Amino acid sequence: MSNMPFGFGLPEEPEGEGESGKKKGGGGQGPADNPLAAMFGALGPGGAMNPQDLGAAFQQLGQMLSYDGGPVNWDLARNVARQTVAQGGPGGSRDASVGSQERAQVEEALRLADLWLDSVTSLPSGAGTAVAWSRAEWVEATLPVWRELVDPVAERAAAAMGNVLPEEMRAMAGPLLGMMRQMGGAMFGTQIGQAVGVLAGEVVGSTDIGLPLGPAGKAALLPQNVEAFGEGLGVPQDQVRLYLALREAAHQRLFAHVPWLRSHLFGAVEGYARGIKVDTAKLEDLVGQIDPGRPEELQEKLRQGLFQPEDTPEQKAALARLETALALVEGWVDAVVHAAAESRLPSASALRETLRRRRASGGPAEQTFAALIGLELRPRRLRDAARLWASLTDARGAQGRDAQWAHPDLLPTAEDLDDPDGFVHREQPDFAELERMLENGPAEPDGGGRERGSDDGQQGDEDGGRDR
Repeated sequence: MSNMPFGFGLPEEPEGEGESGKKKGGGGQGPADNPLAAMFGALGPGGAMNPQDLGAAFQQLGQMLSYDGGPVNWDLARNVARQTVAQGGPGGSRDASVGSQERAQVEEALRLADLWLDSVTSLPSGAGTAVAWSRAEWVEATLPVWRELVDPVAERAAAAMGNVLPEEMRAMAGPLLGMMRQMGGAMFGTQIGQAVGVLAGEVVGSTDIGLPLGPAGKAALLPQNVEAFGEGLGVPQDQVRLYLALREAAHQRLFAHVPWLRSHLFGAVEGYARGIKVDTAKLEDLVGQIDPGRPEELQEKLRQGLFQPEDTPEQKAALARLETALALVEGWVDAVVHAAAESRLPSASALRETLRRRRASGGPAEQTFAALIGLELRPRRLRDAARLWASLTDARGAQGRDAQWAHPDLLPTAEDLDDPDGFVHREQPDFAELERMLENGPAEPDGGGRERGSDDGQQGDEDGGRDR
């Protein structure tokens, strides 16, 4: 699997595609999805022109050249993602609208899931709204977060493209550089749109990859994908739906009531972006080989991974932090959901193992996320994290386990995942005192050097002994 950030190098063509890259029977990356491929591939054998493909190409080319909003053309990314879900993606079914009965089923499953979770975690419900999304609705709801994740990485790559030419040549080639940025933004937008569109055909909720991709406070399921997930398992659909609702609701509780967690995860992504080092010598060499008369070569170079960054200590450290944090999130959800479902759902253990195997085999969510920002969540860490949280529950109860989320410094480390028993039995700080300090701040010394509120029989204040 490629470790290139946000898909520098286009996704591999699914089986059954011809040399043009257009999937037989529709879907996939065809000319309608790729303006440059359409422009230079609309002439078929013998010079025959495909008016439909050419018209779509000119429309998207106009969008590409008029875009001026950063390193990624997000308007194009949205259009490509929506086209992908409308066509069904490589080997997938077409998107379907959500009916009233499906919405009611999702709302009831998420409501019941929250009731069950109340008995196994001290964190209260984190969702004010339960929604059922189509794949297109998932794309629209999650694109703002994808933008937040991808832009820091794309910005560094775009800067590397601009720095290839010497400074004096950059001053002379201003319009050309502007067009190159627009073309680069379109290429990145096309890749991201394809990846998000394919992922929309696989995810079952808003938190499948361990990050809060949807709006805060909205627990969501995709009924069409939930049904597809349950096919062939021999488990009633209502049990599948309820188990997946438990996972979605557990994620929502964690992200709603651990206020620093989101910035902690996204900060690790930004740290990765800051550590990107592009091989400018290789970049200069390849750009120098591009024939100005064949601008589609830029697409071909992107397909070859022209901007693959080097591994640096900064990147490795940021990815290690993010990987551990995501494993802890997913492990906590796994342990809490199992505790809630084990005695209530006959198929709970089978569904749990199905999801674990999906992760172990490199499920679509992990593969897409790895292509977008170069991260792979190792299944071994997920299982170790789930074991650690379960051991903490046995030793300290649900409240003691959940108290570990009070501050990032209290979280287990990668080394703790190697030795969960050592972490569980290690002496821990006084959580009640820590919570008081986080809420009120540390005690302040008075004018005489004593801490205010100290238990020495004196008020230690200059306000006449006023009660606090």
